[in-house]
Amino acid sequence: MAATDILIPAPVLEGVITEVFRHAGCSDKESARISNHLVGANLAGHDSHGVVRVPRYIEWLEAGYIIKGQQISVVTDGGAFVLLDGQYGFGQTVAEQATQFAIKRALETGSCIMGLRNASHIGRVGDYSEMALRAGLIAINFVNVGGSVLVAPFGGTERRFSTAPISVGVPLPDGPVVLDFATSLVAEGKVLVASNGGKPLPEGALIERDGRLSSDPHTLYGPYEAVGPRNASLGTGAIRAFGDHKGSGLALICELLAGALTGSATSGPVKERARITNGMLSIMLSPKHFGDQAAFEAAGRHYIAWVKECQAADPAAPVLIPGEPEAKRRAERLAQGVPLPQEAWANIRATAVRLGVTIPEGL
Repeated sequence: MAATDILIPAPVLEGVITEVFRHAGCSDKESARISNHLVGANLAGHDSHGVVRVPRYIEWLEAGYIIKGQQISVVTDGGAFVLLDGQYGFGQTVAEQATQFAIKRALETGSCIMGLRNASHIGRVGDYSEMALRAGLIAINFVNVGGSVLVAPFGGTERRFSTAPISVGVPLPDGPVVLDFATSLVAEGKVLVASNGGKPLPEGALIERDGRLSSDPHTLYGPYEAVGPRNASLGTGAIRAFGDHKGSGLALICELLAGALTGSATSGPVKERARITNGMLSIMLSPKHFGDQAAFEAAGRHYIAWVKECQAADPAAPVLIPGEPEAKRRAERLAQGVPLPQEAWANIRATAVRLGVTIPEGL
């Protein structure tokens, strides 16, 4: 947390964001769902996928790129696999519907491969893994962003990939394992946060067209005002893939599985495409159906314990399992409040005031 950040209690922040979407014309139920998901991302420490997205979501809604109140439709249903269409609805609405569909099918048959196309930005992908975990299922999620070229492939300087996140959730009795990351060195939302006065980007997270490395958000967004929109099409540089050829390879796979296979479109080439869409390929497995659930859980528990017993390079920073940092931040932020950079809150506040939302006194 930066010294200039403001702290907002999670329930207060969630209430304000709910009112923003309600004033924008969404139903009470959809407004609450979007707000809960976005604030939940902040609570988990994934600020890049949290409330900093609100002004952009409202811009997309007003431009007609997102359609409120949508329901998924079934394109193909083969029993063990299903392809669903999000009808350009809010990602937090249609991705939740699609995940619940896949959960129900996997609980019935033991597994489900679900493809979702034409969803607007679905937010933190780990949220959908956690939905499956609560039902006792393993979840593997590949996601891409059709129409969004932000990331340079390994060895290149031009944009070719979306940030293409992956999330895997594994349920275990002592606590789930939740892996959740973008295949880019940083998520685009982290560049957005940095441009709004938040945590600076790591050195060399971005690359200019001439090959120079950068950590300046202007590389991605071009010129912008402190309070106002960010448009990645105005920048000339790109985000770098994480892990050089490894992250670049995973991004390519996400584009092929979540974009090409689902029919949701790959990141590019972009041809007069105004809206972006998330595609998602989810694989859900029921340990109960898959084999000996007790043996799986025992082996998993023992292995996790052995990994965590590894001697730490820094005694003050023990080895952690994916999902543990998020759980720790969630507890801290629920107790202390959600930290937001001043500029990020100013952007959210300006959108809220424009829509007629009453901001609580002191904020």
